[in-house]
Amino acid sequence: MLRQVLHRGLRTCFSRLGHFIASHPVFFASAPVLISILLGASFSRYQVEESVEHLLAPQHSLAKIERNLVNSLFPVNRSKHRLYSDLQTPGRYGRVIVTSFQKANMLDQHHTDLILKLHAAVTRIQVPRPGFNYTFAHICILNNDKTCIVDDIVHVLEELKNARATNRTNFAITYPITHLKDGRAVYNGHQLGGVTVHSKDRVKSAEAVQLTYYLQSINSLNDMVAERWESSFCDTVRLFQKSNSKVKMYPYTSSSLREDFQKTSRVSERYLVTSLILVVTMAILCCSMQDCVRSKPWLGLLGLVTISLATLTAAGIINLTGGKYNSTFLGVPFVMLGHGLYGTFEMLSSWRKTREDQHVKERTAEVYADSMLSFSLTTAMYLVTFGIGASPFTNIEAARIFCCNSCIAIFFNYLYVLSFYGSSLVFTGYIENNYQHSIFCRKVPKPEALQEKPAWYRFLLTARFSEDTTDGEEANTYESHLLVCFLKRYYCDWITNTYVKPFVVLFYLIYISFALMGYLQVSEGSDLSNIVATATQTIEYTTAQQKYFSNYSPVIGFYIYESIEYWNTSVQEDVLEYTKGFVRISWFESYLNYLRKLNVSTGLPKKNFTDMLRNSFLKAPQFSHFQEDIIFSKKYNDEVDVVASRMFLVAKTMETNREELYDLLETLRRLSVTSKVKFIVFNPSFVYMDRYASSLGAPLHNSCISALFLLFFSAFLVADSLINVWLTLTVVSVEFGVIGFMTLWKVELDCISVLCLIYGINYTIDNCAPLLSTFVLGKDFTRTKWVKNALEVHGVAILQSYLCYLVGLIPLAAVPSNLTCTLFRCLFLIAFVTFFHCFAILPVILTFLPPSKKKRKEKKNPENREEIECVEMVDIDSTRVVDQITTV
Repeated sequence: MLRQVLHRGLRTCFSRLGHFIASHPVFFASAPVLISILLGASFSRYQVEESVEHLLAPQHSLAKIERNLVNSLFPVNRSKHRLYSDLQTPGRYGRVIVTSFQKANMLDQHHTDLILKLHAAVTRIQVPRPGFNYTFAHICILNNDKTCIVDDIVHVLEELKNARATNRTNFAITYPITHLKDGRAVYNGHQLGGVTVHSKDRVKSAEAVQLTYYLQSINSLNDMVAERWESSFCDTVRLFQKSNSKVKMYPYTSSSLREDFQKTSRVSERYLVTSLILVVTMAILCCSMQDCVRSKPWLGLLGLVTISLATLTAAGIINLTGGKYNSTFLGVPFVMLGHGLYGTFEMLSSWRKTREDQHVKERTAEVYADSMLSFSLTTAMYLVTFGIGASPFTNIEAARIFCCNSCIAIFFNYLYVLSFYGSSLVFTGYIENNYQHSIFCRKVPKPEALQEKPAWYRFLLTARFSEDTTDGEEANTYESHLLVCFLKRYYCDWITNTYVKPFVVLFYLIYISFALMGYLQVSEGSDLSNIVATATQTIEYTTAQQKYFSNYSPVIGFYIYESIEYWNTSVQEDVLEYTKGFVRISWFESYLNYLRKLNVSTGLPKKNFTDMLRNSFLKAPQFSHFQEDIIFSKKYNDEVDVVASRMFLVAKTMETNREELYDLLETLRRLSVTSKVKFIVFNPSFVYMDRYASSLGAPLHNSCISALFLLFFSAFLVADSLINVWLTLTVVSVEFGVIGFMTLWKVELDCISVLCLIYGINYTIDNCAPLLSTFVLGKDFTRTKWVKNALEVHGVAILQSYLCYLVGLIPLAAVPSNLTCTLFRCLFLIAFVTFFHCFAILPVILTFLPPSKKKRKEKKNPENREEIECVEMVDIDSTRVVDQITTV
């Protein structure tokens, strides 16, 4: 009873709001435009977010804590000899993979000379600045002897060239660790790719070689010069590629990922314009009909203007509050489109149900009372679901910013539909009541005055006048609309046909089966190339890197951050056991081997151990560079203690299994918790890998909270709680299908797909809630009758919004970007699966499942009889007409 009273009270409030807006249409039409223009002027503060890590890495991740600890123990300036895969921070760098189109050996004389020429060209790159030209020698990371540190593979190739020049045959390259002439053992697993080996790991051939150049970025000037050097580096590699067409080169810099991520926004511009044109065209067609008076093409255009004004207002607020844009914002207009289109088309559908002999204010009040309650509830659901995503509980900044901006845009979209679009409906209502043309706003003459006009002229001015229609025909004046006619005369009877229902149920079972198959194969998005534009440096480099250099994982730092008994044999064995199965690039193992060569026992006392460590091991020429991997602490009695140390590990990995590195990270972390030795492992890629675990939980978390809110909130505002049950089951079915089919469509669960799933909850509620509400609240007829009635009342608005939304999505599929590809596939599946439920699954299932629609039959008794009064009327021609008046 309370729900019914509250429901009627809200309808009354919206009715009065509609009447008030209809009384002041000029104000409510002009205010949103002025607000949008004022806030839109803030685009002078337009900023772009340049930090990809800030957007896509978790704000509170274990990897960031590990990185801070590593930086405190081993600062970057102590790591200049350890540049494997950017051990602690990416910094500034330039990389290039050199390979051949014909899978030639890159270690033969021709290609070796070619790579060394490329190296010489890179080192000669100049960055002009006022008064000085910077070269690689000015901005490179320096060695102890003030020379630039370059990849060890350059030294290997130089020694290989010298060996060939002197006809030495005893020089051999081993893989993945080789030895230079100065006695150093260097790791080349990430510099040589596609390697074929002889016995004893001797390299026979290599299909690819990777060179890396590390740059300093210690201050703003240095960072600016390094950024320009990276740009010149890519240009130099491309020019070198043109002059040597038989080799293929893949340049990559520290700025490539950021530039290619933001490139999606630039390459999408003309496709978005095409999308806008298609949506405008379809919206105008959906609102048009043959009757030139009752046609509403301007409302189709003004509906999109309403959405555009709300988007502009939200963008202005973001600019004024210091927000920064990124490529994920491309999804916000489509969120707005799905929300705003259905609201505007539902208002137009409600307008068609009002009586034409009413005043415009009364008709507008009925429209608001009929459509604004469900639109308000669905808007509240949008705000709640995206509000949860915008809260501090969301760990991924890109998702949080997207949800925050969506909340602002949805809120203003709701206000502008109430005000601007409502006022537009009032103006077109006056045009209709005055029998003016819906496009040209000219008075439409009666058919008698058009008899002598051409056929095309009469067609453009086709209209039905109220005095020419009877009371029975007045209710059908809008049936000339193509979609209304299609649903009422054909589709409703077809979908509820007894012979059609079994096929629909069978099709739904097939849908569930395929969705389950895909749901069981859900995978996390573990590749950052999924968010960048295609045919870019990031995609090309990543593809080549995975093809040639995926035999070994990135170099993982193994950091012991406590003072342990290094002299103890059992401790040494424990550390070696933890790193078992890895290729170890470490001072620890080198030291043990060195002591064993000297025939020295490792069970020495602590003082003897540290003295030998300082005096014997670190002074050995072949191990002098390992002093960067040990931190000493001098005590008051001149005794030295080793407080921290590190070694570097490389794991053997599969070529195509991207999740293997994530599993390796989790295994090492679990081991660090249970081990006797306190250690951590770190690589900069771990910062991004942490995001996928939180991405998996995000959609489930938001979905559960949204479902609970749906049941709780709508229980007080919806007239029947059974609507909640049906709506929840529909949302679960749609989300389950979308997740399953997007997996079958090779869409991984990443930041973009998670945001689309959150939006899918709201889109489903937007379209299904009015349909279910009309069916559940219907009385005194059969289920089939109320299914037909629900489709007739709300089906046109659903179909119109779906057609406009679909044509708006189609250009998105052609954008050359992985981000927009994911966006298109997810949004298309959401729209298609929701449409499938609205027009096939629900109309069939509701015909044989609760609630019951049995007609109440009252018993006839003498006190309750049907009285029929027959009145005989005789006209001039003596024609008998019998009028029956029935009183119950």
